[in-house]
Amino acid sequence: MARPPSLLTLARRALRGEAALARGSTVVVATSGGPDSIALLHVMAKLEGELDVRVHAHGIDHGLRAEAARELDLAEELARSLGVPFARTAVTVTPGANLHARARRARYDALADAARAVDATAIATAHHADDRAETFLLRLLRGAGAGGLAVLPARAWLEHGRGVELVRPLIRARRTDVVAHVERHRLPFAEDPSNRDPRYLRSRVRAELVPLLEELGPGIVGHLEALADELVEVREGRGEPLALPRATQRALAALLRAETTQTRQTGSGKMAVWLPGGLVVSRAEDGREERVTTAEPRGEGSPTPPRGPMLPGAGQRRRSP
Repeated sequence: MARPPSLLTLARRALRGEAALARGSTVVVATSGGPDSIALLHVMAKLEGELDVRVHAHGIDHGLRAEAARELDLAEELARSLGVPFARTAVTVTPGANLHARARRARYDALADAARAVDATAIATAHHADDRAETFLLRLLRGAGAGGLAVLPARAWLEHGRGVELVRPLIRARRTDVVAHVERHRLPFAEDPSNRDPRYLRSRVRAELVPLLEELGPGIVGHLEALADELVEVREGRGEPLALPRATQRALAALLRAETTQTRQTGSGKMAVWLPGGLVVSRAEDGREERVTTAEPRGEGSPTPPRGPMLPGAGQRRRSP
């Protein structure tokens, strides 16, 4: 059985793909001293030369916990050992309603200022797939619509960031990948006790809801991640929702591009793939539209499907209860 990719490999793939940074650019790594940001700082320092980017680390002290300054000391010590410049900003967030939301806004405003101070075009944060699943569930519990569920994409423009982009190099990694990395490299880190405080809904989602969902369906984090990806594409105008599993959509797109024996000319200027359950997916014959855009039941007058096997396991309709 093949070994799963390391955190370094997962970050490298993201930084060469969906979270790519321009060569010669500067990126600020948001660093708190917790395991996730410590792992990200270590990974970014390792990839700095390979990616031809300049890495700076920056920590934010919200003034809410006395331990925060000592945690940032840990981050600064690691940054210095890796040859990465480190700076910190103290912000004031008064206790009260919407504390986490206000702290988040203050944090990103300070990070944007720090990025502009070193002429950085991007801020890298340590969000990973488990964070994404938790955020999706939190938004769902609060009644968010499709746009609100398009959470934590690999890259996004920072709100009020005035041209600073947000990238998430670890977004395809699991929390277990992060833990394995910090243990393997013996990286010192601090734990924020508020992450385990049941007074906060996110803590309960992490400690109670996600484990229950994983018990019922071990692939739930991946399913939520794929759904968030789809909703990001829809929000950005790069796709539209389909009533097909994501793996099936990818298989269909590959079949259409290859024009395999599963496809045939329909006589109406389109190419089509027939699926079990009476579904047909088509695209323009000239190939200008490669993305699968629709899945419709075959009706009267629709072209006859080709002989031979259908795409295995694709497009099966769920029976109504």
